[in-house]
Amino acid sequence: MNALIFAVAVLFLAVIGLAIAFFALARQVGVLLERISPMGALVTNAGPRIGELAPIHRLASLNGESVSIGGAAARAKLLFFISPTCPICKRLLPAVKSIRSSEGAWLDIILASDGEEAEHRAFIGQSDLHAFPYVLSTQLGMSYRVERLPFAVLLDNAGTIRSKGLVNNREQLESLFNAHETGIASIQQFLSPPQELSRNS
Repeated sequence: MNALIFAVAVLFLAVIGLAIAFFALARQVGVLLERISPMGALVTNAGPRIGELAPIHRLASLNGESVSIGGAAARAKLLFFISPTCPICKRLLPAVKSIRSSEGAWLDIILASDGEEAEHRAFIGQSDLHAFPYVLSTQLGMSYRVERLPFAVLLDNAGTIRSKGLVNNREQLESLFNAHETGIASIQQFLSPPQELSRNS
């Protein structure tokens, strides 16, 4: 009888040990995935392609000024599609503000969304976004086929789309500028194997 009780106790302790090991391993897997997450924005094939001229929109900003998106301009533009209910968007706002300060000599940042105006005006006040052009336009999001947020598009001063994609952290957001500087559209393009040369070449 004592041997049976001892065996059950040992088995119980083993199960507890395995459970602890499982949770510790799951935590380490989560940390590892976070560390090796893609550094570049996730480029989608929907909407205007990189290298094409951006569709032209002229919109009124909630912060008072008129905004022109697409076509020739004095400076490049970063369209940052957000939502007041998007937690990742809110987490990226300090990075967007920092980029506005550091890259303001050549870049304008435009915040874009859709929905109820009152909700967005409250969001502007809560997040201190008065310095940004902030446009509400369902048509703008549809023209870029924005399906998930946050989504960003970088236009050069000729109105050409230089980079775009889903951005979940500052590194992915800044990768749009790297793509513009290097001429490589995305980190996915950079990492993809070169195509084999044709036998006829």
